[in-house]
Amino acid sequence: MRLRGGAAASAAVLGMVLVLTSCDDLDDLPLDDAASGSAQGAGPGRAVSPLDNPDGTEPGLAAITSDADRAEARALIEKVATKGRGPRTGYDRDEFGYAWMDSAPGGIPFARNGCDTRNDLLQRDGEDLRFRSGSDCVVMSMRLDDPYTGRTIDWTKSRATEVQIDHVMPLSYDWQMGAARWTEGKRQDIANDPLNLMPVDGPTNSSKGDSGPAAWLPPNKQIRCSYAVRFAQVSLKYELPVTPPDKQMMLRQCGG
Repeated sequence: MRLRGGAAASAAVLGMVLVLTSCDDLDDLPLDDAASGSAQGAGPGRAVSPLDNPDGTEPGLAAITSDADRAEARALIEKVATKGRGPRTGYDRDEFGYAWMDSAPGGIPFARNGCDTRNDLLQRDGEDLRFRSGSDCVVMSMRLDDPYTGRTIDWTKSRATEVQIDHVMPLSYDWQMGAARWTEGKRQDIANDPLNLMPVDGPTNSSKGDSGPAAWLPPNKQIRCSYAVRFAQVSLKYELPVTPPDKQMMLRQCGG
């Protein structure tokens, strides 16, 4: 019997850390001269299906392949509300707090653990971590199985922007779908919630911008249903609608 839930976010998750960039904010400048990154074909790694990871504390974004799971995925996506996208007027990244704060107030996973969100996410998804001397929070190099491209990326902080942290449901999109009316604390939560964050190939993330699923999907077709599920999970947790074309595209990725 398959377990649902994020109970497997273990001590191993809390014992490793990393450094990255975002769709909204690039990483800081490189801090060392570590070896340059490279990419090759990725294996399955440690990725977990979003259906088994509803709080986002477990690594990666494994493919959803069985008929039963795809039916479950469609049922989840069907719960998402829809409305038209509002204006971007007034949007600024700073409206969601500085990147990557450890002090989001809403009790999201990893918050207030003494390590910033960016490193927490690399901790969650990376392997073969190497830390800055004297630190248990700043990762200088790692290996990442990138779900968006299906490649393995050998990353170093000296090439920081080769890996970025994607807001699955982009912050500008959140703003236009209702977050403009939220409290500052709730915006800080969604910006730092591991459910909404995915370390991925930097150029691929940059190509996404603030697009919804109708305009942008990961190049790796095998995980598009999983991506749609994760988008829906964020939407449902924060009671944010998506546009009708986005919902239609999300369902289509899971056979709907």
